[in-house]
Amino acid sequence: MKSYFIGSGAITLELIQSIITEGYQLALSEEATKKIIDCHNYLHEKIKVSTAPIYGINTGFGSLQNVSIDNDQLEALQSNLLKSHACGTGDEVPHEIVRLMLLLKIQSLSYGHSGVQLSTVQRLIDFYNHDVLPVVFTQGSLGASGDLAPLAHLSLPLLGIGEVYVQGKRKAASAMLQQFGWEPLHMKAKEGLALINGTQFMSAYGVHCLLLAKKLSHVADVVAATSIDAFDCRLDPFNELIHQIRPHKGQLETAKFISDVLAGSELINQPGKQTQDPYSFRCVPQVHGASKDALNYVEWVFITEINAVTDNPNVFPEEDLILSGGNFHGQPLALALDFLCMALSELGSISERRTFQLISGLRKLPAFLIAKPGLNSGLMIPQYTAASIASQNKQLCTPASVDSIVSSNGQEDHVSMGANAAVKAYKVVQNLVSILGIEWLNATQALELRRPLKSSLFIEKLFTDFREEVAFITEDRQLSIDIEKSKHFILDSIIH
Repeated sequence: MKSYFIGSGAITLELIQSIITEGYQLALSEEATKKIIDCHNYLHEKIKVSTAPIYGINTGFGSLQNVSIDNDQLEALQSNLLKSHACGTGDEVPHEIVRLMLLLKIQSLSYGHSGVQLSTVQRLIDFYNHDVLPVVFTQGSLGASGDLAPLAHLSLPLLGIGEVYVQGKRKAASAMLQQFGWEPLHMKAKEGLALINGTQFMSAYGVHCLLLAKKLSHVADVVAATSIDAFDCRLDPFNELIHQIRPHKGQLETAKFISDVLAGSELINQPGKQTQDPYSFRCVPQVHGASKDALNYVEWVFITEINAVTDNPNVFPEEDLILSGGNFHGQPLALALDFLCMALSELGSISERRTFQLISGLRKLPAFLIAKPGLNSGLMIPQYTAASIASQNKQLCTPASVDSIVSSNGQEDHVSMGANAAVKAYKVVQNLVSILGIEWLNATQALELRRPLKSSLFIEKLFTDFREEVAFITEDRQLSIDIEKSKHFILDSIIH
């Protein structure tokens, strides 16, 4: 069994992908263990000798910051915090996101600026390693004082409260503790606050969406190249000279990739082509490239965030300081998630337009890519489906990050709404899979109608593999089945 030692270095998207897909177990590095212990010990020594109010440690929370809490009530304060803030509602957070929330919360606590007990971090690691996934809900976070409600639900099972899934089976957290022979934890000063302050709900959604988005960016290029060939387009728009004089990085990469993928195609070298192709084919480098550049920015934001401390207050043992700040505020993530929505929505928007062109009865292709149109509707209605989904994505691009609402009696008077942006982004990325799956279904149908001419070796290999799963459409049939198979194919078989 492979292990990843938290605190052994910066965590990256590629590393997270490996941890997830290869079933790594988590453990703390020696350095992280020492930092956690030293910070916890410093904090508790400080509490013993200090009479000054320290936010969230010996005071109330939010607008109750001026309420002093006696030292003998500090543990109750932190446990009450978890209970009172576990007020999420809506759909359950998908298990893959909850697993990421655990990983990212452990990572953030490992830096030794949060004051938590080593046993608390270790129990979170136990949850991850034993596939104990707390029941968390999608609604409840303003994305400002951290993801309070979702993280409270994530943390409650440490106390034996709430519900969890254990290897896929839902049960009470108390029963889970009994199953593993674990005792409920007793929250020490600041621990509840350290657990629920933070951006791990937003970050987990963002990481998940980014991992899929980076794959879909590549898939979109391959699917577009197939459509370009099937629609009898010109290769001129992908000539490197065009892109060298407007050298956006993503644009250059996309143009080169399309040229390389189509190298050797019989179709692309056909004489008698039209002078220009529609924008949805001709401008693939410019549109897909812009989305690539956007993804690179979003990745930079999230890599910074998941390697950061995002709770409050922050404890600095070496400097003998406990500072209250705002690292839990999700504005960087909210803006990036909205940008991610727009970048992915555009990949879907231009894909749907290529699908529309393919079925339009142009360039010697039959209307709706079917024999005997009229008797058969062929691929008419999948375009409707793609159009519906593309429009939903556009609606989901309404930015969450420009919204705010006052909470906690005005103490928390500007919030990021990054949690809403995160949930929207998850939907947009799932929608993009459907739109690209529909284009792939159309592009391969059109490609077969060009026989005996063939595309490039790369595309023909994918085409042959796809035909083993989805047959050529000769007459009307239930296409929802084909669409689902097409979606699975592009995710599983189009590999970077």
